Amino acid sequence: MARVGNGADGAEPEEDCFEDAFDRIPVASKMDLRTSIEECSMALNLVLNDKFSEALDLLRPWSKDSMYHALGYSSILAMQATMTFEHKDIQAGMATIKEALQTCQRFRKKNSVVESLSSLMSKQTPDSLKAEEMHAEICYAECLLQKATLTFVQDENMISFIKGGIKIRTSYQIYKDCQSLLNMSQGVDRDSEAFRQFEGGVKLGIGSFNLMLSLLPARVLRLLEVIGFSGNREFGLSQLRDGAGSHSLRSILCVLTLLFYQTYVSLILGTGEGNLVEAEALLEPYIERYPRGSIILFFSARIALLRGNFEKALEKFQECISAQQQWRQIHHLCYWELMWCHSFQQQWRDAYRYADLLYRESRWSKAIYVYQKAAILSMMSEEERKTTGEDVVELFRQVEGLKQRLAGKSIPTEKFAIRKSRRYSSATPVKLVIPALEMMYVWNGFTIVGKHADATQRLLITIERAEEQLRNDPNPSEFHPDDQCLVQMLKGLCLKHLGRLLQAELCFTQVLSSEKRIRYDHYLIPFTLYELGLLYKQQGDYVKATRFIEGAKLNYKDYSMESRLHFRIHAALSSLKGSPTNSP
Repeated sequence: MARVGNGADGAEPEEDCFEDAFDRIPVASKMDLRTSIEECSMALNLVLNDKFSEALDLLRPWSKDSMYHALGYSSILAMQATMTFEHKDIQAGMATIKEALQTCQRFRKKNSVVESLSSLMSKQTPDSLKAEEMHAEICYAECLLQKATLTFVQDENMISFIKGGIKIRTSYQIYKDCQSLLNMSQGVDRDSEAFRQFEGGVKLGIGSFNLMLSLLPARVLRLLEVIGFSGNREFGLSQLRDGAGSHSLRSILCVLTLLFYQTYVSLILGTGEGNLVEAEALLEPYIERYPRGSIILFFSARIALLRGNFEKALEKFQECISAQQQWRQIHHLCYWELMWCHSFQQQWRDAYRYADLLYRESRWSKAIYVYQKAAILSMMSEEERKTTGEDVVELFRQVEGLKQRLAGKSIPTEKFAIRKSRRYSSATPVKLVIPALEMMYVWNGFTIVGKHADATQRLLITIERAEEQLRNDPNPSEFHPDDQCLVQMLKGLCLKHLGRLLQAELCFTQVLSSEKRIRYDHYLIPFTLYELGLLYKQQGDYVKATRFIEGAKLNYKDYSMESRLHFRIHAALSSLKGSPTNSP
């Protein structure tokens, strides 16, 4: 293995692969590495200032000759495609990514398409690879991830799913190889700009992979470990935090990944314990630099919402909408959040308005949007419903015909909405009970509304009203036991957030005692076991908490939203591992 620096034999030091890297001009292009990274950074700055067209105009001329221009150009179009779900955008994004991969390939070391870690360690060392070749590996890996993402949304068959998976594995292997190169780079100039930029790319890739893989339930991760994947949450977070604190092109991407994790992933796929203090600290310097940037405004609004500061969240989401008009897709993200923000406060008319806007303008999931519209309308009075001109029964009947497939599979939330809406398919529909609050729970919204005591109390009043109506129903339907259990579970959640823990426990145990009476909504039992486990954790009884959450994991299968619960169970059990084992 070649060495950097003076050897024992007194030979002259070999050229540092990063020394003067920015001054060398690659044969394939007239654009040097330094300038390409600088221009890509300028384009990223334009994106954060909502100047999307200008960013594309800056990158386009060199997108076939410079790896960073190619990566930046394809990144913007891929982001647009995943946000619009429009076929023409997906096609354009895919074509651009293929070109970007070809551009990056020209800069990669010719004899190393994708080598195993062992061969990489024996053949490729920091002093045997040029700086351009090392950067090309990182850019190539990022383009592969983009292509995998679009492959998943482009086609509906399992072959596409497998192709996407292979690209992800290849990308992961490149990142691992690059990390090994980084670890072997003790002798090189680690303060050089080229090295810092390479290190930033490695930290983004390795950090993101480790963090996302660590979220997977153990049974899934065990399968992935067989083909070389592994995930460590703390290591992933530390890599991303290091990357966020660096002065590299990808530092803002590390910040955005951490923000997405703390404000979305930890809520939807976890126990809802996102680190909002960290999120605010990460965002603060960017609020000063991009005070009117829609992406920064969006995360500011999201943090306010998660803190239960609904008025500030509403104001910030509206600011985000008015900040730019080029990408309507960012407006759609805001509409989704505004719909929930109003729902948490039971401002059903406003919530309906945003659900209707989403249905009219966004292609993400028409089935979910129609279901949300119908569910929200179900919460209104008869007089309020009439003013909208909508027929609730007709809306619920539309849901099933609007379902999509992703990688050959139905989307879990759509499947849930379809199952629930089938109660309206018969000639004599059986009304759903508080369906908007049930969907609120599916998206872990009670964790958010629980931060706002007044809003939680108002939800509890609505739930208790539904409880009374079910109790006094003169002609109970076959769905009656299921509806009663749903109401009790949601009531228990409100009581828990209000600090009335004993009453919450009684509600949850009442659901569990009714298990044999449930006919359709079998998801209620494992989800209630999970919620009861979290309640015991809150009380400090970690043994009981683990037992109930493990019970939900091991004893139930083939129910609605099963994968979502397994993600949450994995997060809950991981947090319990560091807790005391004895009951107080």
